[in-house]
Amino acid sequence: MTLATDQSSAAGDLSTISLQFISIREAVMARWEQEIRARVLGASSLLGPVLINTLPAFYDNIAEALSPDYPRNDATSNNNAASVHGGERARMTLYGPDQVIHEYQIFREIIAIVAKGRVDLTEHHWTIIDQSINTATREAIRAFTANHEILRGKLAAALSHDMRTPLAVIANGAQLISMSTDMEVAKKTSSKIASNAKRLGAMMGELVDALTLQGNTSLTLDLSQFDISELTSEVCDQYFQNFDCNIGCETNEAVIGYWCKDSLRRALENLINNAIKYGDNKTVSTRVHQAHGRLMLSVHNMGNPIPKEMHNNIFDYLRREDNVSTSPSWGIGLHFVKTVAESHGGSVLVDSSEQLGTTFLIDVPVDCRPFVP
Repeated sequence: MTLATDQSSAAGDLSTISLQFISIREAVMARWEQEIRARVLGASSLLGPVLINTLPAFYDNIAEALSPDYPRNDATSNNNAASVHGGERARMTLYGPDQVIHEYQIFREIIAIVAKGRVDLTEHHWTIIDQSINTATREAIRAFTANHEILRGKLAAALSHDMRTPLAVIANGAQLISMSTDMEVAKKTSSKIASNAKRLGAMMGELVDALTLQGNTSLTLDLSQFDISELTSEVCDQYFQNFDCNIGCETNEAVIGYWCKDSLRRALENLINNAIKYGDNKTVSTRVHQAHGRLMLSVHNMGNPIPKEMHNNIFDYLRREDNVSTSPSWGIGLHFVKTVAESHGGSVLVDSSEQLGTTFLIDVPVDCRPFVP
């Protein structure tokens, strides 16, 4: 079984080298985690699911790219896994750009160490691996930087809006003091200025804390323990019985964890609705499994692919692609899915190509309790 972002279970499509490469995945990830905790500033305190992030899927994307007949040129082709990794590092850690780069450098180093004598990698294979890691590094840093720019923009907007009232009191008070000859009036005005200055300080602290700790707008979640495969089967049965569509659950395994059932149900329904809308009346499939303490919940369809340049934009609030459909699309639904995933301490990825179809993958910790306020 591969953990790649296309969620393909067709191991027969992979070359011998790719299968050898997949066979050392767990050894690579274990060694990588050990090295990251020891060598990357700020990594030692991160919980396992946050540290591992989307790296297992990215690793298997590399394995697919190593197969000459598989429709993936490198690990970043047709997907935004690297951008999601960078965005999650911006939201969930205190990393700077250098730590993100260092992670990928160590990732390449560990692959070389573990693969030696176990995988017959040629110079051509290493070219694909290096290209994959180099491109992923650039995409991750771009997303990391953009995420911080968004946070700075939100902070500036919030400050400019909420601080106008106390600033007006301070400015008017200063003007009044400069014009007044009455000491009593000056004292009262000075007291108001001091009070509103204190209020401004408190507001700045609250806003900075909220944006720094949350990283983005999040949902209030009601966490409970349940089997996500049962919820997925229930939602699929609902669509099969009540809607004219082909839908099925593939290779679902029991994955019991702590999530918000209502929000994950709504997120799954949104993904299925989109898959039906853009799936050209072909089968829509869901898949559930876990790896390295993270849940991987995916919805797949074989409709027209989503261009790579749109992979991050389609999650924007109220985003519409009128050239794809004349009806309102994506903006609210996929933005909600993204918010649900990020509120659970994870991410949502998209992998889309003409050959493999489109897969949306919710990748969150199995136990979200440590990551939800």
